[in-house]
Amino acid sequence: MRVLLAGGAGFVGSHLADALLARGDEVVAIDNLSTGRRSNLVHLYSNDRFALVEHDVCFEFPDHIALAEPFDAVLDLASPASPSDFARIPLAILSVGSIGTRNLLDRAVADEATFFLASTSEVYGDPLVHPQPETYWGNVSSIGPRSCYDEAKRFSEALTMAYHRVHGLDIRIARIFNTYGERMRPQDGRVVGTFIEQALRGEPLTIHGEGNQTRSFCHVSDEVRGLVTLLDSNLTEPVNVGNPAEFTMRQLAELVVALSKSSSAIISVPMPPEREGDPMQRCPDITKARDLLGWEPSVSLSEGLTRMIEYFRNYEGF
Repeated sequence: MRVLLAGGAGFVGSHLADALLARGDEVVAIDNLSTGRRSNLVHLYSNDRFALVEHDVCFEFPDHIALAEPFDAVLDLASPASPSDFARIPLAILSVGSIGTRNLLDRAVADEATFFLASTSEVYGDPLVHPQPETYWGNVSSIGPRSCYDEAKRFSEALTMAYHRVHGLDIRIARIFNTYGERMRPQDGRVVGTFIEQALRGEPLTIHGEGNQTRSFCHVSDEVRGLVTLLDSNLTEPVNVGNPAEFTMRQLAELVVALSKSSSAIISVPMPPEREGDPMQRCPDITKARDLLGWEPSVSLSEGLTRMIEYFRNYEGF
């Protein structure tokens, strides 16, 4: 296929570019590099089936040779996704989840391409149903500090479904749960990276309260395998793509300390204001992915953390 990959220089997007190229697809990554990094893609520059276009999808597509021919698939991974981004660039996040998604949808309609939306478990908010199936409508604040991301993704899902109904557009919607692994940005504010940075520097690992909040962590290799499987399917309704193995924040911190052989202590700190509305529980029901796609994760948290710790050790600054 010929694929337009918005957000292709990001953490998940760059791994997805690798997977698509490895199977023979042509990939044009488009990214404004606000949170994506050229270093995530530098190993692909010599591949004649890959091109990077530096551009913000909230604006009209540029006159660029890589964008001239029609695409078979348009993949929308163009959104900052870190809590630190929610406080820093909320207006940009709202724009890319509305204007940016619509521009990509219009391109998919024009090219008669499949449109793939990378949505998020954040559409479930602080869930009252656990684990979360795709049929759950969520418990989301529209005005809290996380709302720029939560509501942008909920809107982009609604927009995608509207294009499916009005234009007959072939669509896929993946609800991505907490993903971690190599190429995550240091200092991006997400818990796995934060704990690893603290452990490698010998600093205390900071948990909020008693650390009883839970998350379900999916290694990026499993995540990308799930996304590609969904892309190749004919499912037009949302599908959870994540790991149903649930861990508390304290368990995660203890595992990071052990695997990194760190002397760091684990301490409790108050919840900072920018983390207001953080869900207490987050765990996907992946019945649909298992039954209809034959997909489930295979990388254990210990194995995935070991890979990520090694990546951070080799990253400049550690």
